[in-house]
Amino acid sequence: MSAPFWAPVSRRTKVIGWREWIGLPDIGIASLKAKVDTGARTSALHTVDLMTFKKNGQPWIEFRVPHADLPKGTRCSAPILDERDIKNTGGQVERRYVIETMLVLGDLAWRAEFSLANRETMGFEVILGRTAIRRHRLVVDPGRSFLAGSPRHRANAPADNG
Repeated sequence: MSAPFWAPVSRRTKVIGWREWIGLPDIGIASLKAKVDTGARTSALHTVDLMTFKKNGQPWIEFRVPHADLPKGTRCSAPILDERDIKNTGGQVERRYVIETMLVLGDLAWRAEFSLANRETMGFEVILGRTAIRRHRLVVDPGRSFLAGSPRHRANAPADNG
């Protein structure tokens, strides 16, 4: 017999809020406010000034994340994982670059994909979609915020690969 849909959350499950602080240490970002959006498949990171280049024969992208806590000249770079058609919040399909980077949420860390998009008219620099959070025993409480606390991943800590 399966558990009813209202079964209590297990001890191994972590409850997070609809807003959380995350870190993206691989690209030099210690903390950004993210909206956890289970209605969005793909996560999105607000970026501007995108420029592609080759590094050791592989496609890379350089970009700027215009965040209040980062110096305006801060440039980030990452290998390009993919280029995909992704629906924006208005339902329009956009071609976006996708990178994979370390995601830190509270004391948890794992690799996640982020599409790069100009989100200057949106309220959050980051949308954390369901693909990024699935398989990590997370439950979203839509009535609460910032339950995970500040990103606390140390450079030598092992990643939680779910």
